[in-house]
Amino acid sequence: MSDNEKIATRCGLVTIIGRPSVGKSTFLNTVCGGKVSIVSAIPQTTRNTIRGILTRGNAQILFLDTPGLHKSEKKFNEALHAISVNSLTDSDCVLYIIDSTRSMGEEEEHIIQLLQEQNVQEKLFVALNKVDSDLSKTGLILVSLERAFPNLKDKNRIFEISAKEKQQVDAVIDALISILPESPFLYPEDFYTDQDIRFRIAEIIREKAMLHTRDEIPHALYVSVDELKLHHNGKELEATAFIYVERESQKGIVVGKDGMCIKAIKKESLRELRNIFDYKLNIHIQVKLDKDWRKNDKRIDAIIY
Repeated sequence: MSDNEKIATRCGLVTIIGRPSVGKSTFLNTVCGGKVSIVSAIPQTTRNTIRGILTRGNAQILFLDTPGLHKSEKKFNEALHAISVNSLTDSDCVLYIIDSTRSMGEEEEHIIQLLQEQNVQEKLFVALNKVDSDLSKTGLILVSLERAFPNLKDKNRIFEISAKEKQQVDAVIDALISILPESPFLYPEDFYTDQDIRFRIAEIIREKAMLHTRDEIPHALYVSVDELKLHHNGKELEATAFIYVERESQKGIVVGKDGMCIKAIKKESLRELRNIFDYKLNIHIQVKLDKDWRKNDKRIDAIIY
């Protein structure tokens, strides 16, 4: 086949949007075939615009997994909201994921209004997730969607999926690819994320810390990887990480009795990270205090981007 006869490649940005805990990160991890976003039952797990990469045939999709959208006047939540809104403008497609087991409420109305205001209807796709559940309310949700976006159903841009069970996920991907612009690939075909090593280590540790704590602790912590060292001709990586909390009393909770909690966080983080990286990895984790960090503009800007 000559150069002139080569099939044109497609490449573009797809923003994933939705309220907290609808399955955005699960969808991203499923389609990209690797751990891109941390997954938790706790709302607003995602704090950054995560880029996952899917290459299929002559197409490459760069997914942006945005923080869950909900109304809030708290400074930190406002910053998360701004990330989601800004990513809509630059994307080639918008994938709006809805939890089909939850009724359309005020938060969903807020997102629909936002999508209408941003005028993204021509590049909008909707996925009703968790349709494998007996609690699914797809019929009622479809009525609301058709009222808000009357052309979506006619364009076959509404899908009923289960990200966890991989039901109809391929159909969503095919639809997204169909409207991507012609463009060369931006990443090698075997890449599934462009996150750097520090960020990936920090996110896995944060996920495990969230799983082992409760109440206000998961939202009151962040993780920073402050030091990376390579040993043995680049075959072993040593990382020093800090889990920061807002209150002195929270430090003891994260450490746990006889250090059991922090030990579990480290053990589970290492197990997962060693499956991700192809070299030996050791991590050292300490807990530190960063009082009221969620009210600190400079700290928020450093943590989310």
